[in-house]
Amino acid sequence: MIKARDLADSFHTHAVFFISPVLLIVIWAWVCSAGIFPEQILVSPSGVYQTALELLESGELQAHLQDSLYRLAWGFTAGSLLGLLFGVLMGLFKPVDSFFAPSFNSIRQVPTIAFIPMLIMIFGVEETFKIVVVAKAAFFPVTLATYDAVKGIPRSYFEVSRVYQLPTAHLITRVILPATTPPILTGFRLALGRSWMVLVAAELIAADSGIGQMMEMGRQMFRIDIVLVGVLVTGLIGFMLDRGLRSVEAHLGKWRHR
Repeated sequence: MIKARDLADSFHTHAVFFISPVLLIVIWAWVCSAGIFPEQILVSPSGVYQTALELLESGELQAHLQDSLYRLAWGFTAGSLLGLLFGVLMGLFKPVDSFFAPSFNSIRQVPTIAFIPMLIMIFGVEETFKIVVVAKAAFFPVTLATYDAVKGIPRSYFEVSRVYQLPTAHLITRVILPATTPPILTGFRLALGRSWMVLVAAELIAADSGIGQMMEMGRQMFRIDIVLVGVLVTGLIGFMLDRGLRSVEAHLGKWRHR
């Protein structure tokens, strides 16, 4: 009886999960069939589907997506690791916090897109530019989440570490990181979403490959169907990345409560 109820609840949850995407597609198809917008502006779902199949068969979509994910992986890894280290240092050491906090809080208020012209002048439009853009987008959310998490650690943890005279490396790996994992993972999730959006925007502006560049070429050729394929792929990849990190958060949450 309990298993049947669990299966019913699971089915209901998954059914509700698909309602909004299906409803959006139905509204989209209705707007296209009603002729509210010309086809040059809004392509029907079936037209976008056919274009997506063509891009898949030619290998163009996979190539662009591979380039984008390569840049995201390198940039996010570099930015998040630096942010993790910097957040721990700012949270642990008051002199570091006092020295860097004004500059850090000022720069993090500036949108990453605003740095793109300067970064293009420094790095050109090659791979380094895109990776640096992603790293910058990831660095600040991870640093802030790590800093707040470290500041929230009970003082008793540090008092015990002093009694046992734990080295700084052990303090970080055995006390600080385990105690701050949940909020840091939330920072990683926010940083990953922001990094993906910033990367696609950077590829729209200056790139010779990637999902953003594919959309820009579609715009220049007045191929709105290609643009919409890029929009859908961008949203789908962002959704999958977010759900993946949410699953990691949920798994670690269960582990912590055992």
